[in-house]
Amino acid sequence: MTTKQRGMTEEAAGAAIDQACRMLRMPTIRNSFTEYVDRAGREQMSYRGFLAELLLAECDDRARRRSERRIKAAKFPREKSLRAFDFEANPNIDPAVIHTLAKCEWVQKGQPLCLIGDSGTGKSHLLIALGTEAAMAGYRVKYTLATQLANELVEAADEMTLAKTIARYGRVDLLCIDELGYMQLDRRGADLLFQVLTEREEKASVAIASNESFGGWTKTFTDPRLCAAIVDRLTFGGTIIETGTDSYRLAQATKQLTA
Repeated sequence: MTTKQRGMTEEAAGAAIDQACRMLRMPTIRNSFTEYVDRAGREQMSYRGFLAELLLAECDDRARRRSERRIKAAKFPREKSLRAFDFEANPNIDPAVIHTLAKCEWVQKGQPLCLIGDSGTGKSHLLIALGTEAAMAGYRVKYTLATQLANELVEAADEMTLAKTIARYGRVDLLCIDELGYMQLDRRGADLLFQVLTEREEKASVAIASNESFGGWTKTFTDPRLCAAIVDRLTFGGTIIETGTDSYRLAQATKQLTA
């Protein structure tokens, strides 16, 4: 039965579809309906096939928008992807290990990840890229600098909202802490950071990037016992990747100057 036989013109049918899509919150179908109608006619799709194409397009677009919202909520400082990482420039990093991590089974199991190496060796790139992969896989991710997190916790303690702040960090599936070891933390900030790590221990993943080997963390965490406890929580059952000492950024800059 055509729309005219039912007493509805093509124009009225289009308006009804538009209104229904708005009410049902289906923006992809609303915006692409005409395109799919034309394609269905050209390819002589069945009604069932046409409906399946429409609904799958809406589902795919919703999944994409959810991923974008999770990536935005993670507050990464810049966009980094595994596709853009130059594995040939850093032979210390095994591509197979990184691509296994990109499947996010370690996040599902609540395991930690440590990226250790000098500046310019790709730690932050990998931290952000793997965090992005986790967000795209449906996990809640949060990125922060170590000093920024410590300062936020100290302020929360002063404002009597510490428990709420620690709980907020405890809810995310993956907490990415960058630049751990760059600056010394005072005892109070270090203690509060330890509380966050304890809240997440064996329940939710923490990924860190540090330019210091574990032996040098006493510069950041001046209490040896606290330092040992933090190292224990960040390494137990987890993955440790050493990115080496040769700076990729320095090598690229030198190459450009030579050219």
